[in-house]
Amino acid sequence: MPLVSVITVNYNHNHVTEELLASIFKNKQIELEIIVVDNGSTLNPVPDWSIKYPGVKFIRSEVNLGFAGGNNLGIQKAIGEYLFLVNNDTEFTEGLVEQLYSTMIKNPQIGLLSPKIRYFYNPTLLQYAGFTEMNYFTGRNKCIGEFERDENQYNHLTGKTGFIHGAAMMVNRKALEETGLMSEVFFLYYEELDWCERFKKANYEIWIDMQALILHKESISVGKNSAVKEYFMNRNRMLFISRNATLLQRSIFYIYFILIVTPRNIISHIKDKNFTYIIILFKAIWWNINHKAFIPFTETPKNKV
Repeated sequence: MPLVSVITVNYNHNHVTEELLASIFKNKQIELEIIVVDNGSTLNPVPDWSIKYPGVKFIRSEVNLGFAGGNNLGIQKAIGEYLFLVNNDTEFTEGLVEQLYSTMIKNPQIGLLSPKIRYFYNPTLLQYAGFTEMNYFTGRNKCIGEFERDENQYNHLTGKTGFIHGAAMMVNRKALEETGLMSEVFFLYYEELDWCERFKKANYEIWIDMQALILHKESISVGKNSAVKEYFMNRNRMLFISRNATLLQRSIFYIYFILIVTPRNIISHIKDKNFTYIIILFKAIWWNINHKAFIPFTETPKNKV
């Protein structure tokens, strides 16, 4: 049985996925199971890929299941002791998987583990060196080190962190079997934060390993600034709070979001003459109202692994 199953999801960016596969093959030192889930791409690449990459397991979904759904599909087919979920717009560096695997086996209390992340197109800059814990009154937390030049100033942070980064996260199968798959209600954004909270409630720890490095091309699938991103970031910020905050925290957050965040964003969109985003903001709010997400959310995630 392979020690690690690497899982990635493709959606209409075949060349990006192939670049990831090339980086995995180049830097692979231990036996890996490699799984690519095609998440309803317009043109099905799986038949050609199956010929081109005979050692890779390909799974085709005829519809776009979202980030969580696509990864869950891969997880359910994986057989590795540990599962490494990576965005298809990442590229591996030497020893990445081996370092993460080593940290996992030495620390069985870890449920989820991310490496340090730098920007692919400016590889001296950090994207992620851990997250602070969530402020549930505002629905905000901080990504440590983002846009800073990496001079190893955060290497001491190896250990517990607030949240893993969804672009690259290794999962302990034992913990996964207790905790369950990612919730697919999010579709895109915040599902990994919600997942972290479930792991914490099951008494597993969330870690970052600063000795492991991955490069990230960032937001290729939806664009760095897009209507899709705007909608789901707003919708799921509210949804995340509804699922994980206390009654007091939720109450203060909703007041803060409606009376401060919403007017501030509307003014910003008007200044930028981006009136479509105002409509998107209200659609995100309405989704939460319509799905009763302003009361404790009771959706039960899939648990079969």
